[in-house]
Amino acid sequence: MNPIRLAVRALGAAAFVALIATALPSRAAGGAAPALDPAALDPTCKPCDDFYQYAVGGWLKTHSIPAGHPSWGSFDELAQHNRDALHAILETAAANTAAPAGSDEQKLGTFYRACMDEAQIEAAGTKPVDALLASVAAVASEPGLVDEIARLQSRGVNDGLEFSSEPDSKDSSLTIASIGMGGLGLPDRDYYLKPDDRTAKIRGAYHDYVAAQLHNLGDATGTASQEADAVLALETELARATPTRVELRDPQSTYHPTALGVLPTLAPHVPWTSFFAQFGAPAFATVDVNIPRYVIGYDAQLAATPLSTWKTFLRFHVVDSYAFALPKRFADAAFEFRSGVLYGVKEQLPRWQRCSSATDTSLRTPLGKAYVAQEFPPAAKARAAAMVDNLQSVLRDDIGTLAWMGPETKRRAVEKLLAFTKKIGYPDVWVDYATLTIPDGTPYAQLVESVRAWNHARDMARIGKPTDRSLWGMTPPTVNAYYNPTNNDIVFPAGILQPPFFNATADDAVNYGAIGAVIGHEMTHGFDDRGRQYDLHGNLTDWWTPRDAGAFNARAQCVVDEFDHLSPLPGLHENGKLIQGEAIADLGGTTIAFKAFERTAQFKAHRTIGGFTPAQRFFLAYAQVWRSLQTDDYTRQLTIVDPHPNDRLRVIGTLSNMPEFRAAFRCAITSPMVRKDRCQIW
Repeated sequence: MNPIRLAVRALGAAAFVALIATALPSRAAGGAAPALDPAALDPTCKPCDDFYQYAVGGWLKTHSIPAGHPSWGSFDELAQHNRDALHAILETAAANTAAPAGSDEQKLGTFYRACMDEAQIEAAGTKPVDALLASVAAVASEPGLVDEIARLQSRGVNDGLEFSSEPDSKDSSLTIASIGMGGLGLPDRDYYLKPDDRTAKIRGAYHDYVAAQLHNLGDATGTASQEADAVLALETELARATPTRVELRDPQSTYHPTALGVLPTLAPHVPWTSFFAQFGAPAFATVDVNIPRYVIGYDAQLAATPLSTWKTFLRFHVVDSYAFALPKRFADAAFEFRSGVLYGVKEQLPRWQRCSSATDTSLRTPLGKAYVAQEFPPAAKARAAAMVDNLQSVLRDDIGTLAWMGPETKRRAVEKLLAFTKKIGYPDVWVDYATLTIPDGTPYAQLVESVRAWNHARDMARIGKPTDRSLWGMTPPTVNAYYNPTNNDIVFPAGILQPPFFNATADDAVNYGAIGAVIGHEMTHGFDDRGRQYDLHGNLTDWWTPRDAGAFNARAQCVVDEFDHLSPLPGLHENGKLIQGEAIADLGGTTIAFKAFERTAQFKAHRTIGGFTPAQRFFLAYAQVWRSLQTDDYTRQLTIVDPHPNDRLRVIGTLSNMPEFRAAFRCAITSPMVRKDRCQIW
């Protein structure tokens, strides 16, 4: 018998985390990971012709997308490493059936066991969601329908007219009530409205998916098909009321504080008092109606669409929202459409991978604590913090050199930069999960519902209170980072502070080209087309002089124009307006990271390693973290819904604007990797 599993039974929560930290091998604490991968190079391609192909072409030739994934690259490889770590933690917890009730290991073990118990999920059938479905069936009036829409939202059902809390955009110190959008089963409004053949085929497949799930609930095949027609028609009308993703990039367009007494003029068919009561929200006098036209359009459908169609719409969205936790027929139908049709994926991930990710999503604090104890020692956090401070200092100095920015805007920009809250690795204050119960023997879908209800109650309790700026939007194992404009904070989870992004055994060139560019990216998000509209306190306010705002917009338009002409696939172009914020941050972040690297001893010594100068190693590290393969279906979807550029174009589009890259590889001015009318902000 595994001695670890045997010993865990007598341990408390703190000792459980400590044991996990010593029981598993860690790349962060243990063996060295490679800095640069020479096998990834394609020496047949010149770096000045196509640097992405040169830096990762060898990797592209020798790798393929693993089953169950729509893409594969450095992010996915690291995410898999993190899932392996979570898997070991969860298997240990699941084996400890005698863990004290309410302890972290009891919650982790019980939730993970329930997810893994496919036989129990099959035996339970739809019973875990029968109460939700019965509540829908009992709706007999328009006011009752709206109340039901609210009740289902609190259980994580995507049915539109979303109600939540959010920091007040004009006074971010206060959290207020907010009405958002939702209700679309397809990934974006354009899937309902575009007339091209590919989109029409996806709409047809979605119709069949809706019908399949209704049939799985017991409806006859012909009836389910007719019901799917009606659901698709209703969602199409909601899509017409939904702005484009480009329109939603403007934060001014999504801020409309509205007195409660005005709401009936926007949506007379919504019983607002009863609607809010269903959420258990505290009293409030004003709500931010993010998109008034959407609320008006949703209300119009409450009157125009038959009650029977609305009830079918809700039944479908219940099973769609819980399909992954229901019997195989529901989960398979969801996978075939959402991963197969939309992404081109042919088979599902192994159950343990899905359950590890689901537990990470649901039990953020218990699993996050165990993960960082294993994967992110204090020394790693200290070194990452030092890099963040270094890049912040470089960006401060750089702002002072900008010829296009005037003195007053420079002063305000530096104030904002120095006011950044820097969150590294994991929260300083963990969310307390003591009140969340995960009873053993409870069906998996029911546990998911309980977690959603618990999170919903926490969200509602924030309304009218000071904004809790300690909250994180990502879990510690997440391979990602972000900038939050209303908090004015930059956040780097422990999950991304691992090789190949952050490598304790690598030289400075590699770390600055990889994680340094990520850090710079998030910092410059504070000054991209959206982030620049928020001040040092996270308030939506215009602190730029008109001259400087115009100068910034002209430089941003250069990035938009560049990416409008870049193609991730033949005949497919990026949407420059959609991806401009991320592309601006890529260019700014990599520029600042290189300037920070120039201050290091390695750069100044100018000694080659592996045949490459320090500057060349910096750019190779940057390119190699963006190595990836994608299915064509996935690439096409991302151009519609994702504000990030294609991975290959993030390398080509960014580096072709940097004279530092041109100098490092001695590219002729006529080289494809040298943009003649280069874009420059920082």
